[in-house]
Amino acid sequence: MHDSRVTIHMVASLDGFIARKDGSVDWMETPDEFPAGDTLDPEFVEAFLKTIDCYVMGSRTYQTALGFESKGFGWAYGDKPVFVLTTRDLPRHRDTVAFHSGDLARFVTEQLRPKFRSIWFVVGGALSGDCLRLGLANEVRYSILPVLIGDGIPFFGRLDKDIPLHLSEVKAYTSGMVALRYDVRPTAPS
Repeated sequence: MHDSRVTIHMVASLDGFIARKDGSVDWMETPDEFPAGDTLDPEFVEAFLKTIDCYVMGSRTYQTALGFESKGFGWAYGDKPVFVLTTRDLPRHRDTVAFHSGDLARFVTEQLRPKFRSIWFVVGGALSGDCLRLGLANEVRYSILPVLIGDGIPFFGRLDKDIPLHLSEVKAYTSGMVALRYDVRPTAPS
């Protein structure tokens, strides 16, 4: 099996929420400026996105992406394969989207890892929790926006054990966003 990496990525408020209770993400447009930060230049972003081989998301994230697209913001995932983990019957507007339900560990180890090198989970709390609990994730990328929203959907679903991490990168951007990158340390099977 070639060397594949599973990354969990999420953007959250400083108090750890990825969306309001109703699923809205209107708070993501923050007016903050941090002049000493790095600029996210489009060429860098484009080159970086090319390194991602496929995306995995839950039905809520998928519906949010469809909502952004219908408002004219475009489809954020380009022509990369997108696997939506759901048991629901959701609309499918492009050939690159596939739906999957069933055993998450088997799906990642038997179907995704043999085919893709860089697998990005852009998921909500329950799925990111499952991914970490099952030992499927190699890294966590956590982008924190300069806002507190007080209540909402938490990034990490309930974990039944500690997940040791190693901080591998910290970046601050002119928008006031701070991007943290952690390697997931292997744990002994419980």
